[in-house]
Amino acid sequence: MQRYERFRGAAVDLGIPRDEVDKFAHQLRFAIWAGPSGAGDRVVGQFGGLPRLPVGVAWPGDPLPFIGSVDCAALPRADGLDLPEDGSLLFFLHHEEDMEEHPTTEFSRVLHVPAGTETEVAPPPPGHDTRTSFHEEVPFLLPEHALAAWVRPVLPEWIVDRDADSEADSVKRLYDELKHVDGLCALVEDLWPDQDRSCTLRLGGYGRGIGGQDDPWTQMAFDDLDGRGTAREELFRLLPEEAHRLTRDWVPLAQFPTASEFYHGCFLIGPDDLAARRFDRMRSFTMFTE
Repeated sequence: MQRYERFRGAAVDLGIPRDEVDKFAHQLRFAIWAGPSGAGDRVVGQFGGLPRLPVGVAWPGDPLPFIGSVDCAALPRADGLDLPEDGSLLFFLHHEEDMEEHPTTEFSRVLHVPAGTETEVAPPPPGHDTRTSFHEEVPFLLPEHALAAWVRPVLPEWIVDRDADSEADSVKRLYDELKHVDGLCALVEDLWPDQDRSCTLRLGGYGRGIGGQDDPWTQMAFDDLDGRGTAREELFRLLPEEAHRLTRDWVPLAQFPTASEFYHGCFLIGPDDLAARRFDRMRSFTMFTE
């Protein structure tokens, strides 16, 4: 939690009341961003290509396209993001099939391969070397590139945009209490300047809205309330508060583009399940950009 303490100390030194600093810091998250590696970068994983699977383990699914993998021991540590300290995480997703069901794990997988496991590069599955989609000519395999990673601070959109009008009442009250929000945001930027690098894979942070559709938390909140038989007028009244609660209950484990320019992947997991390495409880929300 060194980054949080660094932020709190610097904010208090600016004369901002500690209780306001703490409220703002509670909204601040740190995420691992990964993108194409360059000269001198430490390679922490790969995007695309072929996965290294444990010897004797079949390609997941029927099969599922491989998105990428990260070496957990090589990743920088992000405060508050309880990723495994070693081993590898492998991500698989069939974006078009996954788009039809929310949430689902049938068309997505996260595999944690413990350190010391004997692995081998999996050959392309027979008959799956051409297309994954009926509507687009999308290759099954993504072009491979090595990944480097860095840690980025991430704030919720209502703080970034300075607009809480459409948020839950609890968020509106909190926003009214942040009298120094401009200075606190500026401090975050000063402490952790933007590296201006291309990001392919995001681990942790907040979920991003893609295209014109609702974010995964709003979709989950709607489904949960609707599943309880909540009347429509009451449902839409409760929706913002329920969605805000779910942002605490579900962490974006991975967010990434797919082989299609129209689809974007988002894997969510509960903090307790992440800490216990229960990756089978991950939920996938594929988003359509148009």
